[in-house]
Parts: sequence; structure tokens; C-alpha cells
Amino acid sequence: MPVVAVVNRKGGSGKSTLATHLAAHLAHDGIPVMLGDVDKQQSTQAWLRLRAKQNVTNKAPIVGWTVDARSVLRSPPGVSHVILDTPGGLRGFDLARVAMFADAIVMPVCNSVFDRESAADCFAELMTLPRIATGKCKVAAVGMRLDARTKADETLRDWAAKHEIPFIGVLRETQGYVRCVEQGLTLFDLPASKVEADIAQWQPILNWLRPVLHPKPAALLTRPVATGQSPAPLGHRVASLQPAQGPLLPAGTTSANATAAAPVARAPVTAEAGTPARSLSVAGRLGGWLESFSVSRLLQR
Repeated sequence: MPVVAVVNRKGGSGKSTLATHLAAHLAHDGIPVMLGDVDKQQSTQAWLRLRAKQNVTNKAPIVGWTVDARSVLRSPPGVSHVILDTPGGLRGFDLARVAMFADAIVMPVCNSVFDRESAADCFAELMTLPRIATGKCKVAAVGMRLDARTKADETLRDWAAKHEIPFIGVLRETQGYVRCVEQGLTLFDLPASKVEADIAQWQPILNWLRPVLHPKPAALLTRPVATGQSPAPLGHRVASLQPAQGPLLPAGTTSANATAAAPVARAPVTAEAGTPARSLSVAGRLGGWLESFSVSRLLQR
């Protein structure tokens, strides 16, 4: 089950705008999606309530998820994708918890020195976590609310290159986003002729996310058998379903794709050869420790 998390430590960076637009894009493509809000402000859930009043016609539903201290993250039956909107100030245990089960993390960054430095610090911590350091979870930045009359685009791209942060696109400053959010809508809900320039800016972002949102089926696995016998099929394993994401399947639902393959053991995270173990960062050791727990346990709040 593909999981995309929108992460930025600074408030007001455009996380909810990115999360709601990604969810609406999937719904219009006919993909049932759960829009999860880990932020206590529950901005995306308020957006969903406004959207319900608009009677928006989607090819597939957008299901809301509200954090509850007694619940865990379990997608409703029929949901195949998850988009998570996260709170500001995410670091340490909470940041590692999100990175542990996400397949991709998108970082919205506005063009100010405070936003850039905060994002660079967050990216540096993310890179110490095992799932990201090993490429199991991709991370990239998106420029938000950029004025086309300035060199903000160039400034952000230079900043991303300096810190070796993948930079996948920019979204311009426009009242269209503000008006849409206030009505429970997105640009993907409007007539294409009215938002053609803005939708074009989304294409590089969607292209980068495509391998995550639309993973290719895994190859058929077979059991080794004696010579002269036909291989015994083990079944397909969903490429995007990492071992740590098993509990994201609907409660009480079995999936042949997810369970047919043998359990995958996780190798312990250790320092590189010649590097003392104590040189590993605290966040890295924490991430390795989190890998040994199930998602359902870690997502209890």
C-alpha cells in the first residue's frame, strides 16, 4: 500500500495544500485514498467536511482519518493509498515513526532563509534514518508559493543542490489555492482550461511520485523443487508494501499478495566497516530500533 507523507517542521509551509491536492488527484484517477491528518489542528479533516458540502464528483472516494489516542492507523476497506499531513516541529521519535512506514516524503519549502534552513536540518535528520538512507523511502523538496516575478525558483534550486536535496518542482503563489482550500476543493476539481498553467507545474511532482503511487507488480516467486518438477508458485508480493507496512491493511482483511510470500527478515542496522558504532547519530539508532516494531504499535498515540 503506497504511503506518501508531507513533512515540514515549519508551520504555514503549505503541507495541507500539498496533501489535499495529492489526495484529490488520486481520487480523480479512480484510486480510493485515505487522507490522514497527524496534526492536532486536523486541517485536512476540516477540508474534507467542506468538500462534502460541495458534492464533488470523484471517480473514487477520499476517506478521512482522525488521530485518536485509542486507535491505530488502519486503512478502511477498499482504500489502496494513504496521504499523510504531518504537524510542524516533527523530529526525533515522531519523525522516525513517520519515515518508518512511508514510501515517499515530500517536503514543501517556501523561499525564506528560515524555511530553507529548517528544511535542510530536517532533511539531514531524515538521511540518518535506515529506511531513507537505504532508499526504501524517497525524499524530495517542492518550492511553495513562489513569486514568478522574482528569482525565488533559482534560489531554491541552488539551495537544494548545495544540500544535495532532490528538488522536483515549484508551485507559484496564487489566490487559486487559497480559494480552493476554503471551499474544500483543489485545482484538480476545476475546469482544466481555467488552471492549465498551474496544473502544468504539478506534472514534475506527479512524475516523481508515479513509481510510488503506481508501483509495478512484483515478479512471481517460486519455491525451489527437485530436478524435473515444475516450480511451485509462492505468489506475488506487492512491490510497494514494505514489511513494516503490513498492519496498514484493513483490519480483518487478508491479502494474498501481501501474505503469500515468506516473511522478510530485517538485517540489523550497523555502522559501516571501520566506523565506531558510537558515531551513528541518535536519530539513526532510533530509526533502526523502530524498524523492529510493527506499524500498528508505533502509530498508537
